Amino acid sequence: MTLATPKLTHHTATLDGLRQHYVLAGDGPDTVVLLHGWAQTWYEWRHIIPALAQRYRVVAPDLRGLGDSGKPRNGYDKKTLAGDLHRLLAHLGIERAFVVGHDFGVAVAYAHAKEYPQEVRALALMELMLPGFGGELGMQMSRTGGRWHLVFHAKCELAEMLVAGKEREYLSWFYRTFAYDPSAISEQDVDEYVRCYAAPGAMGVSFEYYRTCFDDEDQNRIWGQTKLAMPVLALGGASNMADRVYKMMVPLAEKVSGGAVERAGHWIPEERPDYLIEALPRFFDEAVAAEKAAR
Repeated sequence: MTLATPKLTHHTATLDGLRQHYVLAGDGPDTVVLLHGWAQTWYEWRHIIPALAQRYRVVAPDLRGLGDSGKPRNGYDKKTLAGDLHRLLAHLGIERAFVVGHDFGVAVAYAHAKEYPQEVRALALMELMLPGFGGELGMQMSRTGGRWHLVFHAKCELAEMLVAGKEREYLSWFYRTFAYDPSAISEQDVDEYVRCYAAPGAMGVSFEYYRTCFDDEDQNRIWGQTKLAMPVLALGGASNMADRVYKMMVPLAEKVSGGAVERAGHWIPEERPDYLIEALPRFFDEAVAAEKAAR
């Protein structure tokens, strides 16, 4: 018998002055929070939400400034973004959750786990090197390393001036270039992302995620002096970051698993939803078992 697909619903709440848009699905006893990254929105989880919602209550917000959430000009350091998530969970009456982050969602998830550890049962992270623990090296251009766009987005207002009117072409370059399977993000999917990032002021605000990375680096080095106690799953696409996220997290958490996801580049939730649909519940089950064993 085929199970019915859980209904996905859209909601908006204004919390501490910020309009937060989020998607809900499922009504399981345990909650999973899905945090997207740059050039994307909650929509990057579209293939995964229905499967997870068979067992869990799923919350997928649009982060501050992105998607259909409010777009203030400040508040993009990841400690502040963790506060946004904290307020959203309180609004929904959620005391503890499994937290999953991709790209900049990793930085927000890590900040949330450090600021509100009692709210995080387990942490799944994919495809971002945190500033202070390797991510800062991406801004150091050389013949053998560095990511040009990190510097371009971070340094001044020229980025949004040059991208204006070319949002589709610009974002599509990233979807193609950092993918193992470029067909995983279709033209229809690009339509949805461009709808959000081409809105007035949206692209410029999105670059604030990069402009705050230097402040994030300072904060991360302080947080990194103590290890995360909750289980961590750290993943990278085999054709992009591979096992680098796992290696980064080993000294930052007491219990780390993970590695490289085969047949995936940067866009793991869209290139390998099949992998995550199996791996995430298994990881959550292991975390629950560890909780029970520790009692």
